[in-house]
Amino acid sequence: MTRFKFTKKSPEKKLTVFLKRNAGRSNSGRITIRHRGGGVKRLYRIVDFGQEKLGIPGKIIAIEYDPNRTGFLALVEYQGGDKRYILLPEGLKIGEEIICSESVAVKLGNRMKLKNIPVGTQVYNIELEASKGGRMARSAGSSANVLANEEGSCLLQMPSKETRKVSSECFASIGQVSHAGKKFEIIGKAGTKRLRGWRPTVRGSAMNPCDHPHGGGEGRTGIGLKHPKTPWGKPARGVKTRRKKWTDRFIVSRRPR
Repeated sequence: MTRFKFTKKSPEKKLTVFLKRNAGRSNSGRITIRHRGGGVKRLYRIVDFGQEKLGIPGKIIAIEYDPNRTGFLALVEYQGGDKRYILLPEGLKIGEEIICSESVAVKLGNRMKLKNIPVGTQVYNIELEASKGGRMARSAGSSANVLANEEGSCLLQMPSKETRKVSSECFASIGQVSHAGKKFEIIGKAGTKRLRGWRPTVRGSAMNPCDHPHGGGEGRTGIGLKHPKTPWGKPARGVKTRRKKWTDRFIVSRRPR
């Protein structure tokens, strides 16, 4: 695990925008995600997931923290002075050059089409549809492995150990997303969680029966049910929530349960 030294600078002004926060509410104002709200203000960094500067080399001029995602960002300056934020791969340093093209050297941070990436290579920020920008393997420490290149499609083992097919014309970056030690971080105190926009969570078993299916009973009793339920009485934990998606036909083998 590499320890990153952040560049002492403010975020690039042209690449930041203020997004209104909804505290877990949908466009109708109803709470759809519970236990959200508060937290410190943060600017959203516009990340170039597609890396559209094809064939133009770029130089890493800064490494920055992003409060909106688990991985770190790299500020890349291309020829002509244009600057873009990209996801920083583990091991890339300030001063190194990267390039995005259909076929380039298999080097950390470079981006190319899956059909030109050798079998066994770690990739991240993978496109699901050609020329639509990276969609998969974008969180801290995540990467997928190239298992095979067949006719018109590439076989990938995803971070969840699911095996799926992706078009060989899709782009992917070489390496692994930075901040692989994120999962070992200890929050430490409740205040840190509040600053990140998470509000307190109360156990259902600590409530009354009128408030939660797990509630009621004298003292610390069990939930009294065969399987745990949500506050609205629906099955929870271990229940399949994925609905039919158009990408289901590309899954070769599901993740182990």
